[in-house]
Amino acid sequence: MKVYGITNCDTVKKALVWLKANNVPYEFHDFKKLGVTPEKLAEWDTKAGYETVMNKKGLTYKNLSPEEKAGITDSASALKVLQEKTSMIKRPVIEDKGFLFFGFDGEVYKKHFL
Repeated sequence: MKVYGITNCDTVKKALVWLKANNVPYEFHDFKKLGVTPEKLAEWDTKAGYETVMNKKGLTYKNLSPEEKAGITDSASALKVLQEKTSMIKRPVIEDKGFLFFGFDGEVYKKHFL
């Protein structure tokens, strides 16, 4: 199982605390330090859609210029921005044997992991 995120993100911290408290083993991938491949972003887009992958509630998205926001019109344009601004990826991203989830939700985690 792999968890993608940023170590200083409060939502990622909540998810990691939940996983540790419930003895769920995981590998952590810090995409702020390690990045995320275009192939991985495309895979997430194919499975969940770029609208799910992109966090429009976060500061990084809110700080985009109106022109930059208007330029995000499809998967290709969204993935290009997400590749450059990994902080705009909704986090954490959890991959586990076909399970793909963005964000933290204790009930969803409980149903999947316990």
